[in-house]
Amino acid sequence: MPARIKAGDEVIVIGGKDRGKRGKVLRVEPREDRLYVEGLNIVKRHQKPRQVPGADRAEQVGGVIEKEGPIHRSNVMLADPKDGKPTRVGVELVDGQAHRVAKRSGTRID
Repeated sequence: MPARIKAGDEVIVIGGKDRGKRGKVLRVEPREDRLYVEGLNIVKRHQKPRQVPGADRAEQVGGVIEKEGPIHRSNVMLADPKDGKPTRVGVELVDGQAHRVAKRSGTRID
């Protein structure tokens, strides 16, 4: 069975502090049921200055770093490829191959 949401998909947040926003999925962690969306759920992390590996000079990178935090998969819905509105995802079997299908419009996602 294919995963319902994969990296690279466009999703819409339906719950939480970023409700209504949309973005591209950067990575998915299926065991934790969480995913990371580009530019959403930004969290701040305090990082100690340390040398960057592979740098020409001994540059120090530190301070307050902002990065994407995880979002639970129940708080996002896939954007329909046809009209861009939130849709549920179904699975369609064609010649033994499983394909994802948008329930809203019936269009094949991949």
